[in-house]
Amino acid sequence: MPELPEMENYRILLSGRITGRTITGAEIGREKSINVAPERFRMDVIGSSVRVIERRAKHLLFHLTTGNVLVLHLMIGGILYYGRLEDQPDRTIQVRISFGDEHLFFIGLRLGYLHLHTPEETAELMKKLGPDPFDPELTEEAFEQRLRPRKGTLKSNLVDQSVLAGIGNCYSDEICFMAKLLPSRRPATLSTEEYRKLHASMREVLTEATRYGGYMEMPLYPGDPLTGGFDARCRVYDAEGKPCERCGQPIVRQEVSSKKSFCCLNCQH
Repeated sequence: MPELPEMENYRILLSGRITGRTITGAEIGREKSINVAPERFRMDVIGSSVRVIERRAKHLLFHLTTGNVLVLHLMIGGILYYGRLEDQPDRTIQVRISFGDEHLFFIGLRLGYLHLHTPEETAELMKKLGPDPFDPELTEEAFEQRLRPRKGTLKSNLVDQSVLAGIGNCYSDEICFMAKLLPSRRPATLSTEEYRKLHASMREVLTEATRYGGYMEMPLYPGDPLTGGFDARCRVYDAEGKPCERCGQPIVRQEVSSKKSFCCLNCQH
């Protein structure tokens, strides 16, 4: 599932390509991927343009000049592709939004969605989310105060979108590795110094992953040199059996809070 770095990468790359361009068409291949009738969807978006693209947690918010917002959540298996018709991947397209002879393809939206909302509805939907990891108000002290009282594990809390918004399975493991903490640790057992390291690791990992385009394998557009660049830089996620870059011991896979999790049992504590 795309997480904060993947969606932020999409936001940055798409902002320079579609912002301000008139939407000339909209094709719906799967009506369950949207929340209004296809005729209503097309009527609202065609002729408008994207004023700004915002990321909130794992969502992209396409603010239209009509005042309404397209809210995208890719969920598991969802990807985006931007290009001409002859460039489109050999994949089933659930939604296609056209900008002249270039198109934004929404692919794999079996669980994901592209919903049309008013600003008020969008704000209400986003209220359930916790703070963004880069929120200036999420200081080291606020971070510790938010996590310490919680039950469960570090893994379960880092991926809980009501606790922190934007982190999922991959980056929760990468963050814990960077902080030298086991994902199975209980929040109440961490010292203030460990919380400081976890907070710093969270921002360092997410910043690095965004800078390298996240771990999504498929490029966003023809010739895209950035998207997916972090995949090869993952230190523990999906690296079962490979040597830890710090100590050389094999990375192990465990079930933590009913989720797959990867760590080094030797140098994470």
